[in-house]
Amino acid sequence: MERWATFDCYGTLIDWNGGIRAALASSFSGGEADRLLVRYHELEPEIEREDPTRSYRVVLAEALRRLAAEESVGLADEDALARSLPDWRPFPEVRAVLEELHARGWRLAILSNTDPDLLADSIDRIGVPVDLRVAASEIGSYKPAHAHWERFFSESGADREHHVHVAASHFHDIVPASELGLRSVWINRLGETETEPRPTRELRDLAQLPEVLDELVPA
Repeated sequence: MERWATFDCYGTLIDWNGGIRAALASSFSGGEADRLLVRYHELEPEIEREDPTRSYRVVLAEALRRLAAEESVGLADEDALARSLPDWRPFPEVRAVLEELHARGWRLAILSNTDPDLLADSIDRIGVPVDLRVAASEIGSYKPAHAHWERFFSESGADREHHVHVAASHFHDIVPASELGLRSVWINRLGETETEPRPTRELRDLAQLPEVLDELVPA
């Protein structure tokens, strides 16, 4: 029976906060990028809930516009976030861990709140192929809704007892995985303290993930 690991991309494999912070720093003067990043994380899911059929490019641009309006500043380039996204870097351990999972026989999928072409750019930057990918704008749904997982299981034919979902966002990924009765590994890079629902396992980064996945779903 095939073993499948599904991943969120941004925040889990790609340094989402670092990429957004850098784009905010270049778009807004005054050294307020950290404060604006906190507000950005509030705005993005609001915009996605308002219209799940919006492309992620539109979500990124709208979030920048709303930040600029709240700050009462002009916005020179509303597409700055989307333009910068292909350059966002993977976390240091990501490539080696995904290669090791391939070597151990795991099939890999990415379920992401983004557009297919942006996700393709990020996978190219990671440098490890994946077997299946599901992007929000191709299904008209953003996590934490369940459509990403529904599409994944429909396309892959994966058995739920031989599947684990891996993600850094408790809100976007761990909560819906729990609602769906799926095993999950929370990559808690920020040392967050959410307690419910609990993931199956919790790690600070991906370094020990191959061993943890093999423990959860033995070959």
